[in-house]
Amino acid sequence: MKISLIINGEKKDVEINPDDILLDVLRKLGYYSVRRGCDTGMCGICTVLLDGKPVPSCSVFAARADGHHITTVEGLEDAKVFAQYLAEEGADQCGFCSPGLIVNTVYLKNKNIKDKEEITNKLIGNLCRCTGYLGQHRAIEKFLGVEK
Repeated sequence: MKISLIINGEKKDVEINPDDILLDVLRKLGYYSVRRGCDTGMCGICTVLLDGKPVPSCSVFAARADGHHITTVEGLEDAKVFAQYLAEEGADQCGFCSPGLIVNTVYLKNKNIKDKEEITNKLIGNLCRCTGYLGQHRAIEKFLGVEK
């Protein structure tokens, strides 16, 4: 079956199987920042924006995304800015979880986050195996302009 996706502002017509997962379709198209983590939608590693809202791409059938806008980390203007904050805070270690964390954090930029507890609650679904989260949270606070 053929579907149309608008990925980072570029229209792509793609031939898929009815049971293909969005994560796999994106990777086949060369969007390697979208990574496989848990395959249950619980770790945040495969997060993309679907019509501007974060979704775990491992839990979305590609057919359901037909005609919709998908944004990966490559399509986010603020991604490099936030990535620099992560590097400055020593939170870039292996980087495997970074694309999903960056997508979710950039999404939160215009959500009027007020404090550290709210950041923790909003990003609880972004798992990281190597940073311990402290550096990540310092970078997120600076990027979002949240007072300590």
